[in-house]
Amino acid sequence: MTPPTDPRPHDHEGLVFSHILSAGKSLPMDWTKIAEWTPAQGLLWIHLDYANEVSRRWLAEQSGLDPVVREALLAEETRPRWVVGADSLLLILRGVNCNPGADPEDMVSIRIWLEGHRIISMRNRRSMAVDDINRKIHAGDGPTTTGEFLYMTAGRITDRISNVISGIDDSVDELEELVVEKESEELRPKLANLRRQTISLRRYISPQRDVLSQLLSQRLSWLTDLDRVRLREIAERTARFVDDLDSARDRAAITQEELNNHISERMNKTMYVLSIVAAIFLPLGLITGLLGINVGGIPGTENHFAFAAVCLLLVLFGVVQYLLFKRMKWL
Repeated sequence: MTPPTDPRPHDHEGLVFSHILSAGKSLPMDWTKIAEWTPAQGLLWIHLDYANEVSRRWLAEQSGLDPVVREALLAEETRPRWVVGADSLLLILRGVNCNPGADPEDMVSIRIWLEGHRIISMRNRRSMAVDDINRKIHAGDGPTTTGEFLYMTAGRITDRISNVISGIDDSVDELEELVVEKESEELRPKLANLRRQTISLRRYISPQRDVLSQLLSQRLSWLTDLDRVRLREIAERTARFVDDLDSARDRAAITQEELNNHISERMNKTMYVLSIVAAIFLPLGLITGLLGINVGGIPGTENHFAFAAVCLLLVLFGVVQYLLFKRMKWL
């Protein structure tokens, strides 16, 4: 293998990092060393930025991958899926976006090509789960086989998803309490955002559950029984995440309905009071309107006590109306 056309010596452009993993130790690699690598040296892991032109050129000219595999690794839009080749595996997973200022549900795509002695992973946005593996390698606790790399990467992705889903459950609990205590309309955008978040996460986690479950039945020489046991646990955890998201979405919908009911009930009470007030003052307004018309024949115009008498009459009329509504159980 020769390095991709152009890059300058020791140019790491497009190469996020690369290691040879052997016996618990790692050897950092650059483009030149990657070109000189042989399987006898150990497991090679190459982590690339697929948006970089140097990475794309290396993948097309030097990786030796099938064009269909290259196209899948470089696709703009991806969903969790897998394709098994001749003792090789193309795996596309999604991890929560833990980058500063990002929304967790804006999930980061991780594309991985796995062979017995070589791993090629691709990303555009930074993946904290992959960075976790890189730190483990530097600490001397990284994977030494392709199977270990697979379950370790899937495990770190699952761990970070778990943290986000725990936060969603806590948010749902908090909103349920606030609806009972405050009945505030300010909770509506929070509930809407929570439901949007659960829908977005489920969109990718649900097919990811299926991908991890189906991997267990694949016969790959580098996937040991222990690796399968660990992957099964990760698949079961991912399945529980889907159930938790469904539960959170349903609880958020019920909480939204409860909030709408509270708001509607409060509005109905307000409208009821206004209707009673209008019902009481409507006839009083009619009487005062009749007495206020500017025509001859209005009684009491020459009587100094007529105004006081009319006010007293209106008060008595209002009291009679109140007692009548009370008797009719309108109040």
